[in-house]
Amino acid sequence: MNQASDITYLLQEISAGNPDKMDDLFPLVYDELKVLAHHRLNREFSGNTLATTGLVHEAYLKLVRKPENVDWQSRSHFYAVASRAMRQVLVNRAYARKAQKRGSEYDHIVADDSIAMTEERAGELIALHEALKTLRKSEPRVADVVDLRYFGGFTVSECADILKVSESTVNRDWRLARLWLYSWISEEL
Repeated sequence: MNQASDITYLLQEISAGNPDKMDDLFPLVYDELKVLAHHRLNREFSGNTLATTGLVHEAYLKLVRKPENVDWQSRSHFYAVASRAMRQVLVNRAYARKAQKRGSEYDHIVADDSIAMTEERAGELIALHEALKTLRKSEPRVADVVDLRYFGGFTVSECADILKVSESTVNRDWRLARLWLYSWISEEL
């Protein structure tokens, strides 16, 4: 069996109720998760290469908490969910950074300073997160395209495969998302 087949097999086993297989999965997906994390961090925090490993580990911990609750459809689906988990880790960091700036008693929540961000970047990331939450209420697939393209670094073809739509639909959704997000963020900031 090749590595892609091994990953697919393990995801099927996890979906079938064998969460212990997550331990076998990690070494097989680690390199690709690092690529995703590196892409995400370069997009969000250019120049911060030290945080890649920390982001991978935190996101993977989110994935292994209740792996049996996800119906893993494919390797691409796994990486899409992992990309969302990475975004959530960064958003949580942004909220913690904002709380720390205000002198909140909860500023000790940030356990790993390797994913550091400025106050301005924290605010931008939170604004984008809030915009995506609003977009997801009316256009969930369009929000998925943003997650995959912007945050995950997936190509149009890969997005189409993950979302089970045509490439032209992904392109149309991507254009709509950029216009909608620009309008929303312009009004909010």
